[in-house]
Amino acid sequence: MDARSARKYSKDDWTKLASEAENKIEGRLFINGEYVDATDGGKFEVINPATNEVYATVAAGTEKDIDKAVAAAKESYKARSWLKMAPRKRMGIMMKFADLVNQNAAELALLETMNMGKPISDCLNVDVPASAVNIKFMAECIDKMYGKVANTHDSALNLSVREPFGVVGCISPWNYPLLMAVWKISPALAAGNSVVLKPDEHSPHSCIKIAELFVEAGGPPGVLNVVSGLGEVAGKALALHPDVLKIGFTGSTEVGKLLLQYAGQSNMKKVSLETGGKSPMIFFADLPDMDQAVDTAYDSIYANMGEVCNAGSRIYVERVLYADFVDQFIAKGQGAYTPGDPLDPETNMGPLVTAQAQKRVLGFIESGKSEGATLKFGGGVPDGLEAGCFVEPTLFSDVNNDMTIGREEIFGPVASIIPFDTEEEVINMANDTIYGLCASVWTSNVSRAHNMAKAIESGMVYVNCYDVGDLTFEFGGYKQSGNSKDSCFESVLGYTQSKSIWYNLG
Repeated sequence: MDARSARKYSKDDWTKLASEAENKIEGRLFINGEYVDATDGGKFEVINPATNEVYATVAAGTEKDIDKAVAAAKESYKARSWLKMAPRKRMGIMMKFADLVNQNAAELALLETMNMGKPISDCLNVDVPASAVNIKFMAECIDKMYGKVANTHDSALNLSVREPFGVVGCISPWNYPLLMAVWKISPALAAGNSVVLKPDEHSPHSCIKIAELFVEAGGPPGVLNVVSGLGEVAGKALALHPDVLKIGFTGSTEVGKLLLQYAGQSNMKKVSLETGGKSPMIFFADLPDMDQAVDTAYDSIYANMGEVCNAGSRIYVERVLYADFVDQFIAKGQGAYTPGDPLDPETNMGPLVTAQAQKRVLGFIESGKSEGATLKFGGGVPDGLEAGCFVEPTLFSDVNNDMTIGREEIFGPVASIIPFDTEEEVINMANDTIYGLCASVWTSNVSRAHNMAKAIESGMVYVNCYDVGDLTFEFGGYKQSGNSKDSCFESVLGYTQSKSIWYNLG
């Protein structure tokens, strides 16, 4: 069912669908165009974070299953079953793939909500259609990758062409299971590679489903394979595999570093990373619109339960504006994001992904209290939702960069508001981090905005806005936030390698 039809569903409708789906969801591996059990028959349970109850099982892929999936991908690449197609035909298949994602929006949205607790309205109205748009954009890139011809003397011809790597491994996270998987697989497929996808173990089901949809759209068997499993088992095996020539990863900085090590230990495969963040939002007293600024800051940290790599978790406010900004933020905080049943279309904030994530975020909140920050609202588990992995939207003021909550990536709904006095001071504070994913500057002074954008050590800087743009905006960070770009034409090129060809024409 498509999103338009599913928007008519009530909480009771979604609850009934979820109940009917329990223990019936497809959880096998998808290798060489068909569903298969894990080689050793292993499975693991998947927990619904809204209830902390098991609702499905999924195949626990091992090194043997990664070997099978890589072999299928390698065979499909050697046979040129995907790459030999005319670009327009590949484009058509990917366009149909995107259409099938939209046509199956209700099922995919429900899988997302049950997997990681994201509100059903967000899944249905944002994540699924955004995934389809991304696939279509990458499809349109297929016939727009060109080589180069260099000037030489008359008896020679010097060409530079771009070619796929061959077999590519993609490892996707749990916070946007479908969308982040698409951010990896769609440029890899557009570039002509064959792919093995290892989704996060907490949220594998939508990723398994889209592999089926790719084959239904006309994608050849073996071109897109999915192996669910634990990161330390299946993910590690994929990263160490000698026939995998490229890894694309979104996830934690710690795991990103491990993948770089595995690449060095195996075959020096290329590794593209999009990892952690501790993004600063900087508000000067001359910002153009106070209401918009506060609303944007609020949304940037509490949307998706704060489980966002580029969440605006460090909110720097010029001191003369600080008290008013905090007061307005608190006023907005009374109910704008209210945790609740993610199957209710009216809910705009669900649980965190696991009990472990909940415990971690609550631990950060306690550290904020003990280190001297002032808790303005939130800070606990919402009343009546103790059975799930919920955390209230939380705000601290009187935070500084030496505090744990001012430095570490929390990955939850916890905001810190920090005062500053001068441009130099706030630049130093904003850059005083191992991360460099995203930043935002709010001012009516164009010169100041431009100078700040250049001074901040971040791969993305927004001026008087945040987390907007389209697929022409290259997504990626500096420092330990990653080394590549996603969701743009550049990401397709990242799944290719350059070959130089010299002709001696006599």
